[in-house]
Amino acid sequence: MSRRLVIVGGGIAGLATAYYAQRAADDAGLDVAITLVERDDHLGGKITTDTPDGFVIEGGPDSFITQKPWAIQLCRELGLEDRLMGTNDAQRSVYVLRGGRLRKMPDGLMLIVPTRFMPFVTSDLISWPGKIRMGMDLFIPRRTDESDESLADFIRRRLGQEALDVLAEPMMAGIHVSDAETLSLKATFPRFIDIERQYGSLTRGMIAARRARSAASNGQANGAGKTTVFMTLRGGLQELVAALRSALRGTIITGQGVAELQRGLGGYTLALDDGRTLAADAVVLATPAYAAADLLRADHPELAGMLDAIRYVSTATVSLGYDAASFDHPLDGFGFVVPRKEPTRLLAATWTSTKFTHRARPGTVLLRAFIGGPRREDLVDRDDEALVGLVREELRVIMGVRAEPSVARVYRWPRGNPQYDVGHLERVDRIETLCPPGLSLTGSAYRGVGIPDCVKQGQATAEQVIAALREAQPVAAQP
Repeated sequence: MSRRLVIVGGGIAGLATAYYAQRAADDAGLDVAITLVERDDHLGGKITTDTPDGFVIEGGPDSFITQKPWAIQLCRELGLEDRLMGTNDAQRSVYVLRGGRLRKMPDGLMLIVPTRFMPFVTSDLISWPGKIRMGMDLFIPRRTDESDESLADFIRRRLGQEALDVLAEPMMAGIHVSDAETLSLKATFPRFIDIERQYGSLTRGMIAARRARSAASNGQANGAGKTTVFMTLRGGLQELVAALRSALRGTIITGQGVAELQRGLGGYTLALDDGRTLAADAVVLATPAYAAADLLRADHPELAGMLDAIRYVSTATVSLGYDAASFDHPLDGFGFVVPRKEPTRLLAATWTSTKFTHRARPGTVLLRAFIGGPRREDLVDRDDEALVGLVREELRVIMGVRAEPSVARVYRWPRGNPQYDVGHLERVDRIETLCPPGLSLTGSAYRGVGIPDCVKQGQATAEQVIAALREAQPVAAQP
């Protein structure tokens, strides 16, 4: 008898769960009917690509990190190998806005830690007192307390306040669109903890990592090295979503949310917004934590309360395309980040047409600005015209850009960014122990926010669910 698996949420985590559940069931010789339900009309969640007038515009993520291998592995499994595209690393400079001026990040920084002496000491990004304080990392004793701490506390302790304000807060906390003062180090940058334990110093650990990477690179055969730190797909990340959908054999329902979830002796019943019901032997909620909480509140109030404790913030992206003939900035890098003390309303900006080829047709350029986050969520509520005007004004002040864009696209992500506050992993452990049999949670709210993290979580969830369904006795189908 066929088992029934219902996955609620059609973002990358839900799609990956469906894909790997289908594969795990096939490997186990198990008949599993998989249904995926997505409230929106399109699949992919924050992955959305638009292609107006020869531009390739990403509304959400524009790439994935390859040091976490799960996304690039999935692309290859889906036959997208020839569509993979790296960054233009010959122009990989990143700038920091400081004192109203864009200053280049010195060469040799690895996760904000200097690993080359001369570029760091000659840079004007960090003051001499700040540089001396960062150098003290070589002498500061390692922390022996194994409790979680915030990213801000860790960087302040090892590298000093200026390194936190100018480097860590805009770059590292910016990845998670979070406040460095509350961001959990264990949940977001556990590598720092490992380096401190092993080497007693971030500087020594990063220098060792750079040397090891250089040695590995020298040992590669000719033609290696085509994989860059960040990769994307030539036609946009929506290609990954389309490939996943094509690979799925089960039922996909879009434009319908789940209004109610009930557990009974025979499994689960899900009531959809249009009145239809679905029966399931196992359910995976690949939704935001607050949406999962709403479905579980009546029968599992403690679990719902723990899910409600995962905070979210809102953001928006504004992409602007220009005729290159009217654009006078060299765009000699990947873009810039903004420390929170700078008087600007932007979080960061990507010079997209420099970072990637095939994002703008010849004779045009493409930029993308980021707005909102934990301190300026109010900006996200402005209408499209106001947000475009805001970004144009900030780019005029910061970069001297006065040209009129030929294309503008605004994407809002209300409550779109989960906050991994200090103690996050302990909360997730507790959440998982509170889940009733047959119910699983997966997605960006739990053990990683990036595409590779969501793919990894989807794969792990799928394998666990299929293993449990294989061991369980099948239940009779409901009439």
